[in-house]
Amino acid sequence: MTILSADTSVVVVGAGQAGLSVAYYLRRLGLEPGIDFSVLDRGPAAGGAWQHRWDSLRLGSAHRVHDLPGMNDLGLSFETANKNLPARQVVADYYHRYEEHFGLNVVRPAAVTTVENQGADLLVTFSGDTHPTGEPATRHISAPIVVNATGTWGSPFLPWYPGRDSFLGRQLHTTDYVSAEDLAGQRVVVVGGGTSAIGFLLDLEPAAAKLTWVSRRPVDFLELGELNVEAGLAAVAMQDAAARAGRALPSIVSGTGVPRTRRMQAAIERGLLVRRPMFASIEPGGVRWADGSFVEADAILWATGFRPELRHLSPLGLREKEGGVSVAGGLSWRDPRIFFAGYGPQASTVGANRAGRTIARQVVVALTRIQRAARQG
Repeated sequence: MTILSADTSVVVVGAGQAGLSVAYYLRRLGLEPGIDFSVLDRGPAAGGAWQHRWDSLRLGSAHRVHDLPGMNDLGLSFETANKNLPARQVVADYYHRYEEHFGLNVVRPAAVTTVENQGADLLVTFSGDTHPTGEPATRHISAPIVVNATGTWGSPFLPWYPGRDSFLGRQLHTTDYVSAEDLAGQRVVVVGGGTSAIGFLLDLEPAAAKLTWVSRRPVDFLELGELNVEAGLAAVAMQDAAARAGRALPSIVSGTGVPRTRRMQAAIERGLLVRRPMFASIEPGGVRWADGSFVEADAILWATGFRPELRHLSPLGLREKEGGVSVAGGLSWRDPRIFFAGYGPQASTVGANRAGRTIARQVVVALTRIQRAARQG
């Protein structure tokens, strides 16, 4: 584990796409990793949330990963990466090499538990290396600025339906899915209307005894290669408006549709990707619709998405009564010491890259202002 001083100028929480992008640009702007800024990441290794993805997921199957800024310096690109290897393996390898090449000195494992006020500064508390007893050691670092780049993987969303706790089978979320073999021979209900739900159906088809697909909204399949620019811009605008107003962030997929790959089209033609509307309730042995129809199930797979992971920021009182935090241009409206990378309209990998540069520049301006005030004081 990297040796970390107790104080620094900037703490970046998270070393996924957004966090690494911010760290890269901070370094480009003259800040020294491990001295002027520190990156904390709770993962056991490089790769962000991708290191936890399921075995069968491949790059380009439906999920696209944009290159990190400066990745071409290493001669690497996800566009030319090996599509036969698990995506998590490729991303973890590339991110590790990226961190090493640019000397970003990411501290891991470092699970941030709280960010709270310490006078003019912010005190970041995290569990790091362990005591001789094996218990996680609590560590602290203070800084005048924190960049939150925690993403959403650690905050899975499971919607409530009547009877959910009565189900006698297995319930798992996207974060729990490892491989189709875990559900072999079972009757599985897959819930969700995004690319993850569709990917699970394709993965489970040869292994599961029966598959039922349900989602709240009809799924808009786009023709292969079709780019609904207008819908995409509208979805991002909705995300930005919600972030500015401090509302819960809406789904992007519901506004953009799902690109129809050849594999998906074949699955539609053979009757696999036939969606049913959302069931009304869950019973011990399955799910029931409002019309009384019933499907027996051994497992319910909730591909129902995520919410921003913000629990560690709760001591700062940033959450609005509307359910979200007010963020504009990556900056918290309630506390100018807090920046958000990969939040709201920045949530896509290309958005996170662009935001990294903007946020890094804003951070440097804020540091200059703080240092000038300190000299004058």
